Amino acid sequence: MERRRLLALSTAVLALAPFHASRAQDSNKPFTTEQLDQMLAPVALYPDALLSQVLMGATYPLEIVEAARWSQANPNLKGDAAVAAVKDKSWDVSVKSLTAFPQTLQMMSNQLDWTQKLGDAMIGQQKDVATAVQRLRAKAEAAGNLKSTPQQRVTTQSSGGANAIVIEPANPELLYVPYYNPAWAYGPWPYSAYPPPYYPPPPNYGAALMTGMMFGLGVAASAAMFGGWHWGYGGGGWGNSYTTVNVNRATSISANNFNGDRYRNGQWKHDPAHRAGVPYRTPAERQAFGQHRPDAAQQREQFRGQLDGRGTQGVQNRGAENRPAAEARPAENRSFENRAGGERGAFGDINRGGGGASRDFDRGSQSWGNRSWGGGGGGGRFEGGRR
Repeated sequence: MERRRLLALSTAVLALAPFHASRAQDSNKPFTTEQLDQMLAPVALYPDALLSQVLMGATYPLEIVEAARWSQANPNLKGDAAVAAVKDKSWDVSVKSLTAFPQTLQMMSNQLDWTQKLGDAMIGQQKDVATAVQRLRAKAEAAGNLKSTPQQRVTTQSSGGANAIVIEPANPELLYVPYYNPAWAYGPWPYSAYPPPYYPPPPNYGAALMTGMMFGLGVAASAAMFGGWHWGYGGGGWGNSYTTVNVNRATSISANNFNGDRYRNGQWKHDPAHRAGVPYRTPAERQAFGQHRPDAAQQREQFRGQLDGRGTQGVQNRGAENRPAAEARPAENRSFENRAGGERGAFGDINRGGGGASRDFDRGSQSWGNRSWGGGGGGGRFEGGRR
C-alpha cells in the first residue's frame, strides 16, 4: 500500500519541481561550480553529520515529502523520539533521521526543486559536492562568519597538504541547526548570475536574518546521527572525499528494512529502491539504476518549464490522477488547487503564502521576483539580486 501511494504521488510531486525548458539540453552536463555553490549555500555550514544526512535524503524526494507530512501530523515529536517513532516506516534511513529536525525536513519538502537538485548532485557528483562544501566553508571562514560557538565546534583536518574545515556539535548529545543568510555568510558573492537562495528560519524563531547566525533549540538527536564525511584532498579539490555511514547506528534506526550490506566499507551509496519512480537526471544514471523505461527522459522533461510564468496557478489539478479540485479524494491523491492562497495540499502547506511553487533558482536573481522575507515555503528575498 505504501509503495502504491508513493508511486501515485510521484507525478504530483514532480509537478511542483519546475525546470526551465532551455535547461533540457544541459541535463547530460555536470553541474557547474557556480550551480553547486548556489545550491549548497543554504546548508554548507551545517554540522557534518546533519549535512551528510540532508544530502543523502535529498536523493529520495518522494520519501522526504511523506516524512514531512508525518512530521506535521506529529508536531510534538522531534529528536531521537521522532526517529524512534518512524523506525518501522519503509523510508530510507537518511529520511527517517531527518524527522529529528522538523524544520529542516519541512524546508526540504517546501523547496522541492532545490531538494531534487541537491539529490541529483549527490548522485552524480558527490566529489564535486564535497569540494563545493569546503570551498563555501573557506569563504565563510575568510569572511569571519564561521567560528566555534557554544553550539558548534569548527576545526580543521589536514589531508593531502590541505585543511578541511570540519563542523561538529559542541555537545555530542545536542545538535543545533544553524540559520544564516548566505548573502551574508560567505562574504561578497562571486557569481552575480547565480545568487544563493535564502530560506528563512520558521516564523516562531523570529525575524529573518540580514546578518549573523542563529541557532534553533538544541535537539537531542545523538542516536539519529549515523552519517558523516571522510574529507580527502586530491585532484585539485576534495576529490578523495566521500559520505560515510555508521552501519551499526543506521541499522538501529531503521529496524528490519536497512540493508547494511550496501555500506560494508562505510561509504554511502544511493539506493534506487527508495527513489519511488522519480526520474534520474541523466540517461547514464537511469541506466545505472535500472530505470530503463523508454519514456523516462520524456517524463522528466515534461516537468521542465511547465510552471514557468504561471506561478501557483500552474499546479491546479495536478494530483496523481488529475482529479478535479472539487472531487472528494483521499489525502494522498489531492490536487494542488489554490496554492497562491496558501491552501493545504496533499503534502501539507507546501509553498504556503510564498509566491507559489519555487522557481528555477539557477537562472539568476530575476527568477525570484515573487519572494519576500518569511514567505513560508516560498523562500526569502535574496540580497544582491533584482526583485
